[in-house]
Amino acid sequence: MNESAISARDLEISFPGKRRAGPIHVLRSINLEVRRGEFVCIVGPSGCGKTTLLNVITGFIRQSSGEVLVQGSPVTGPDPKRIFVFQDNGVFPWLTVEQNIGFGLARRSRDEQREIVHRYVQMVGLTGFEKAYPRELSGGMRQRVEIARALAANPQIIYMDEPFGALDFITRLKMRADLTRIWQEEKKTILFVTHDIEESVQLADRVVVMSQRPGTIRKQIEIDLPRPRDLDSPEYLEVRDEIFHTMGMSLKVGAA
Repeated sequence: MNESAISARDLEISFPGKRRAGPIHVLRSINLEVRRGEFVCIVGPSGCGKTTLLNVITGFIRQSSGEVLVQGSPVTGPDPKRIFVFQDNGVFPWLTVEQNIGFGLARRSRDEQREIVHRYVQMVGLTGFEKAYPRELSGGMRQRVEIARALAANPQIIYMDEPFGALDFITRLKMRADLTRIWQEEKKTILFVTHDIEESVQLADRVVVMSQRPGTIRKQIEIDLPRPRDLDSPEYLEVRDEIFHTMGMSLKVGAA
């Protein structure tokens, strides 16, 4: 578990300002290590650069200075061995559930494809919906399809940008529990951006707390609590409150 999967070193990013204005500094002095098989959540105030950091690590945006290494190699662009799961539903509306999940398996034999699709349909709880189209599914079910598709491709790393942000409260709770179970089975490296502090404490091995823009890493908090986590336990509440305090927020705000 000590092997580094992701390493950001002295990472900075700035964008040109309008007209005579100076550059807009988005990220400053970011140093982050994510170990292989670790589940890490990034939290911070709106506009602090969480998604920008994720986009730099995935290769969608080029950093202004510093370096990003994934599994020891510099990031030069997106890599199919690493999958991105977005908040906005990314499933293909013209494909069925099983066709969506099997989308990245073209190089496998048909028997292998069927076996893999069947496995992940079961894992995400979509048995009986294999032939359904996305328009026939709820928002939570469509997110399950996207997660199953990501897992079926057997990526080394999964990046997730607020994947449950558009879901209702009850569905989010269920999806968090399901993702925790799936991660425990698969042990993929997951880097997960969220604005929801409760979500980060429920999911992560470690929470990275960012500051206001220009975003820096204010604190990294290890969460050594058994899963599934008891949301009313003193230990859970202590970690949650530490994150709120680190962000300078009232504990009466933002609980989900």
